[in-house]
Order: sequence, then C-alpha cells, then structure tokens
Amino acid sequence: MGARKKISAEKRKEALKSMYFAKLNGVPSSPRKMRYVVDMVRGMEVNRALGVLKFSNKAAAADVEKLLRSAIANWETKNDRKAEDGELYISKVFVDEGVTMKRMRPAPQGRGYRIRKRSNHVTLFVDAKTNDEK
Repeated sequence: MGARKKISAEKRKEALKSMYFAKLNGVPSSPRKMRYVVDMVRGMEVNRALGVLKFSNKAAAADVEKLLRSAIANWETKNDRKAEDGELYISKVFVDEGVTMKRMRPAPQGRGYRIRKRSNHVTLFVDAKTNDEK
C-alpha cells in the first residue's frame, strides 16, 4: 500500500471511531427490494422505525430491524449508557449491491436461461439528536 493511500485509510478509520453504525453483508435478497424497506425508515427516530419495521409485510424488514437493534447497541456500548426515548435517529442508511450468483435454468431446445441470484450489503448509521434538533 502506498503512503498516501495508507494515510487516507488511517483518516477513514479514525473518522469511523466517532460514528455509530452497523453493517449487514451478503443478505440474500435483491438490492432493489432492500432499498424499498430502507427508504421507509430513512431519517426516522429509532423507536418509530422499529415499530414500522416490525409491522411491515416485507421479508427484508426483519433483517433491517435486526440491523437497527445492532446499531443502537453499538451506540450504547460506545457511550456507556442506555439511549433515552427519542434521543437516537437514523442519520444515514444505504444499500450496496453484493455478489451475484449465476445459475442456469433448463430452457427449450437445449438452451439454458441464466438466473441471477442477487445479494446486498446494508450499512446503517445512528446518531443522537442535539439540543438544537429536538
């Protein structure tokens, strides 16, 4: 690794120490379906978001709910205290495309149709509301 690349990697690592987040890698659903669920809760207060995810009919909502609980636990661990009601909100959340497994399905006349089994990576950041935002 070059010197400049190493320095920027160290800066990135230091910046992540002051952020509170959780990552979920390799979820076996398409990124498009996951983005639909993530868009429902983006920017919400965490208790409200947990309620929305709990009663959502989408299968991906269970994964996002578990990820949100993990991010809250990470915040509580770094701050050595429990989060108060209405204190935390989802500051940033995004879905990236993961690996795509390629499979073949038999088709007429000796051909094969390709099936793409997509996966995704979800990253969720939580943050505490300051006195200005309340």
